[in-house]
Amino acid sequence: MSTPYPFTAIVGMADLRLALLLNAVSPAVGGVLVRGEKGTAKSTAVRAMSALLPAVEVVPGCRFGCDPAAADLACPDGPHDPDAGRESRPARMVELPVGASEDRLVGALDIERALAEGVKAFEPGLLADAHRGVLYVDEVNLLHDHLVDLLLDAAAMGASYVEREGVSVRHAARFLLVGTMNPEEGELRPQLLDRFGLTVEVAASRETEERVQVVRRRLAYDADPAGFAAAWRGEERELRERIAAARALLPSVSLGDGALRQIAATCAAFEVDGMRADIVMARTATALAAWDGRTEVTDADVRQAALLALPHRRRRNPFDAPGLDEDKLDETLERNRGGDDDPDPDPDPGPDGGGPDGGGRLPQGDDGAPDTAPDIAPPREPADSGAQPEPAQAPQGGVGERAAVPAAEPFKARALTVPGLGEGAAGRRSRARTAHGRTTGARRPQGALSKLHLAATVHAAAPHQRARGRGGPGLVIRRDDLREAVREGREGNLVLFVVDASGSMAARQRMSAVKGAVLSLLLDAYQRRDKVGLITFRGATAELALPPTSSVEAGAARLDRLPTGGRTPLAAGLLKAHDVLRVERLRDASRRPLLVVVTDGRATGGPEPVRTAGRAARLLAAEGTASVVVDCESGPVRLGLAGELARELHGTAVTLDELRADSVAALVRDVRRAA
Repeated sequence: MSTPYPFTAIVGMADLRLALLLNAVSPAVGGVLVRGEKGTAKSTAVRAMSALLPAVEVVPGCRFGCDPAAADLACPDGPHDPDAGRESRPARMVELPVGASEDRLVGALDIERALAEGVKAFEPGLLADAHRGVLYVDEVNLLHDHLVDLLLDAAAMGASYVEREGVSVRHAARFLLVGTMNPEEGELRPQLLDRFGLTVEVAASRETEERVQVVRRRLAYDADPAGFAAAWRGEERELRERIAAARALLPSVSLGDGALRQIAATCAAFEVDGMRADIVMARTATALAAWDGRTEVTDADVRQAALLALPHRRRRNPFDAPGLDEDKLDETLERNRGGDDDPDPDPDPGPDGGGPDGGGRLPQGDDGAPDTAPDIAPPREPADSGAQPEPAQAPQGGVGERAAVPAAEPFKARALTVPGLGEGAAGRRSRARTAHGRTTGARRPQGALSKLHLAATVHAAAPHQRARGRGGPGLVIRRDDLREAVREGREGNLVLFVVDASGSMAARQRMSAVKGAVLSLLLDAYQRRDKVGLITFRGATAELALPPTSSVEAGAARLDRLPTGGRTPLAAGLLKAHDVLRVERLRDASRRPLLVVVTDGRATGGPEPVRTAGRAARLLAAEGTASVVVDCESGPVRLGLAGELARELHGTAVTLDELRADSVAALVRDVRRAA
């Protein structure tokens, strides 16, 4: 087993360390979501924290980690003998791979033995392993939807259910959920986002000396992991003892009415949904007090709790940036301060100071701002920190270029789909064969059986009962009789936008409407779990403004900065789309593309622009690329060029108005009334 990096050796990232430690003190806080750029030690910090958790006592031999003091009556390995004794083991940190199967997560039930022998032969999954420990999901934003649903159910009920054709198994599954993600790769569904108690944003330090310290410590660890860990053993032991002391103090911490009013007022002021935020803030403030060695919650505890528990809950759509208005927070807290019975809002922090090493609040620098590198332990030598992100590219100027035009208000877009039946990536756009959905047929199992088609299995076994010597009730089932269900659901697609930013599209009002339409389609892609890419063409060339990604936020940001003007190199835009799709087929062959060309259909850039654009369109059509042309032509005289382009692509043409879901619904209502 590899030696984990010491938690106390991590440089900087005060908010991350504090959030993890508060969950170690009070698992009821509900876990942590860590958002940040790649290479910022997110995973290193989570793995290091798991080594600090107190050991748990379990029933000997129980695969589900039952507590001897309160054994699960429904445990598949039970009922447990009260005299079975107990054993102590470290709290587990279980990692859930992004590509894990459902059976790997919840466990696998042997359907063949259940049908033929009436035996519940159950192999526990990762949820059972994580019970009373930590379930860690790296790149949690890329987790498949059906796994997200299972996680939501288990987190809400504290139990996991496995059901296969009427045979069910249940076991306890209470765990601390920790996820890390890079926002550039896409956002989380709001339902899962709300399940994380706290969230923190991390970024590599821009301070030279701190970066030097990070590298020095990391190199020392890589050269001799055991020796490096031994050098920090004393600090690790002290921190572990402090966590245990805070856990013991936690039941004695008082949450006064004044602090509770501040919590409720803050959640109401920031218009967070539901009541989970209030509860999480209360638990976090209580844990902060216990971590600081106090038995009363202060104003500062409530403020810090808000900064950790609310940013991810106040978002209204995926284009909103997470975060809180701290001035508004301070005003709300001040307006709702308690009376004389409330504790002193600014007690003496004691000899240890503030922050994770000396208090529940982050230490303050001379300028009053939070110190980004509080001392959890004496300086030594590196944690894993990442490279600086690439600076945003400013739009390049050019002849005929106009300033970026703001997008019109987005609307609910109609559903654009890829024809046919895919094999598909998880999502909600086009029809596909999936592990979940309505049953459309049966087939022999391909690998381990997970979705039994009971009727087809009985039908396959029935003709052989006499030959197999059946002499009593029930069927004699053999492996060759088993049939699995073939199901149809929805898949996510690669939606590649090709947007005309030329002079023919640059009338300010029209370009604003076009941007609003693309923004609406981006929001629709987010809700349907698609990947998106963005190509723009203007002047003499086409540019891949956004390589295919799961982050619609990135697409919205690039669209917002899109300049306009110049000639219309339509062929260049289509050929760039052809190249991008060719590469993506090699990278992700199961994800079918949907090409959305947003243009008025004019082609004026390059040699023989109209003929070349036609050839490029036919090239895409020959490869079977599903296409939609959004016709942006306006005015009393229309040339119908976008419709001609759609015919060359073997696709569909829609106007900007027809993109609106309410317009489609109104059209359907009119047709029904006419009938």
